[in-house]
Amino acid sequence: MIPFRLTALVALGLASGVALADVRVEGPVEYGIFESQYQDYQPGERVLTRSNQTIQPTDEIPAKLGTKFGMRYTLVGKQEKDTPLTLLYLTPGVISPDGKRHDKFVVEQKMAPGAPTDVMAFEFTEHYEVVPGEWQFMVFQGDRLLARQRFTVR
Repeated sequence: MIPFRLTALVALGLASGVALADVRVEGPVEYGIFESQYQDYQPGERVLTRSNQTIQPTDEIPAKLGTKFGMRYTLVGKQEKDTPLTLLYLTPGVISPDGKRHDKFVVEQKMAPGAPTDVMAFEFTEHYEVVPGEWQFMVFQGDRLLARQRFTVR
């Protein structure tokens, strides 16, 4: 009977250790519009910002050039060798200049263990990207969904 208990305790200890090693979101997920003082955006122009940029909380996004929206979150348990993140942007149908329709954009992002926060954002830098409708952002690690946010672009 004692060997069975010991085996069960060891198995539970290993299982809990595996659970603790999982990458997970800790704390609140900030989402909305990344605020900027810059006003006169031109097509193709990107404005460099800091990682601690203020986010105006909203899921209603103005359909205009220069708008940057998304989410910022804290991941714990990150290690450089971990499975990278997959950032999935579902769009209402962005038509690029070559005439192709893009219902999704997929970005693979390596783990950054030293980064205190992670960001998933989209910035309207070209007129053809400014598409009204529902946009959905999802962060995966492998097949595990870590964060999701829906936005309505109007």
